Amino acid sequence: MLAAERKIRIVEYVRQHRIATVSVLAQEFGVHEATIRRDLMEIEQEGLLKRTHGGVIAEQWTHDEPSFNERSSARLEQKMRIGQMAASLVEDGEHIIIDSGTTTLHIAKNLVHRSNIIVVTNDMNVAAELKDSPGVKVILTGGELYPSSYMLNGMFTDHVLGSLHVEKAFIGIPAIHPVHGLMHPEAQLVPAKQGMIKAAREIIVVADDSKIDKLSLHNVAPNSSIHTLITGKETPEDKLKPFREHGMTIYSV
Repeated sequence: MLAAERKIRIVEYVRQHRIATVSVLAQEFGVHEATIRRDLMEIEQEGLLKRTHGGVIAEQWTHDEPSFNERSSARLEQKMRIGQMAASLVEDGEHIIIDSGTTTLHIAKNLVHRSNIIVVTNDMNVAAELKDSPGVKVILTGGELYPSSYMLNGMFTDHVLGSLHVEKAFIGIPAIHPVHGLMHPEAQLVPAKQGMIKAAREIIVVADDSKIDKLSLHNVAPNSSIHTLITGKETPEDKLKPFREHGMTIYSV
């Protein structure tokens, strides 16, 4: 069996069984353990599997997002900490983008008493949170309303984002991977996030521990485009190390 074919079959085997040791794989494919270790190193570099001590596990995928109500109550305390940390990075006088999401909503909650800030958002919940704040001017992008989440998206949203320039963009994401970067299961939501990233000088991603080291169907942006990642202290350090190696500033709160 050629090495390329063996690596494909290794990936298939591990995805089926979720986890495998080096010795089991060596026996399954009739090669030395050293050969399997070399194969696993190359497979991990391609972002298809993740090595562990003595073996390998299948990468975890995000196939869809739970409903807004489910997401808003999940990991609530962690999201509150992330939102507070993110808001502390906003300077008075700045123009910022706040992406739609249940974590980014907590950024808005921590900006209500701030001064001289312009917030562009595609989230009606974010706008409503800031509507009575005298020091914050809110600009809604417009677009098609998603009633279940109060998010605005689509052609009008993309057009407005393409005309803007801001200091910082705070991006929420359902999956961030150490090799493939920001990822999303829904193609129609990708262009708005890409527009936000293009419009901002500094990109700050907010993601709780369930989003870290995950794969999804569509690429949004590479890790090289991200300046800062804010996550919860629940995220293991070994999952954060690859992102530090990409040069990101990491806040684990």
